[in-house]
Amino acid sequence: MTSSDLKEFLLEKAAQYATRSFVSDDPVQVPHEFSSRNDIEISGLIAATLSWGNRKTIISKSQELMDRMDRTPYHFVMNATQNDLDVLNGFVHRTFQDSDIKGLVVALRNLYERHGSIGGFFKEHLPAGSQHVGDAFGAFKAFLLENGLPGRASKHFGDPNKGSACKRMVMYSRWMCRTSNEGIDFGLWDIHPAMLSIPLDVHSGRVARSLGLLTRKQNDWKAVLELDQHVRIILPEDPAKLDYALFGLGVYEDWK
Repeated sequence: MTSSDLKEFLLEKAAQYATRSFVSDDPVQVPHEFSSRNDIEISGLIAATLSWGNRKTIISKSQELMDRMDRTPYHFVMNATQNDLDVLNGFVHRTFQDSDIKGLVVALRNLYERHGSIGGFFKEHLPAGSQHVGDAFGAFKAFLLENGLPGRASKHFGDPNKGSACKRMVMYSRWMCRTSNEGIDFGLWDIHPAMLSIPLDVHSGRVARSLGLLTRKQNDWKAVLELDQHVRIILPEDPAKLDYALFGLGVYEDWK
């Protein structure tokens, strides 16, 4: 199809799938159960961090952690004693273990005490002139590891400087930065949506390549940046909205 046809097609598909109904079977439903900014940030980070594998299991495991935190994640992060952290004992989701969530809680407490919010940390760590929110991913991972997250949990947080596509952090930043108009994302962070990327996985990568939006074979950070170049031409002020088009085509329509 022509470039204009492609643009029209993707915008149509984005509009089709970027609706409130998307929330019902997606991990983004977890932060939607909260109303305060800090609860949304923390529950969203946890749900995004657990987001690999079956979506029903991801949601169930994220909700399990919210229950263990008495459904007050910010209060738990800021006030849990060492004994209180024992409520997390035995938690496991694939390779994510109880020591990982305990360390994440401790690291997030340090972050909130020093920076006020996760969004505040990200904005502080975007270099001057940065065009990608991903430029703060490495600093975020380093902070967590230096402030409580165990080294074994390093694999759960991507770093573009090491080539990772950072799918889960890209998705999380979309949740936090994009407009809340459709009732999916939250628009909490003071970072312009034009700086967002599209979460790259087997589904979105397959669709992007079939549509000529991506030529690189590996799903790595270079591929994320290549995809950025194309989607930012189509929708420069809100490129991550096209995530809904690629996701819907890949998951719901089995686009080849």
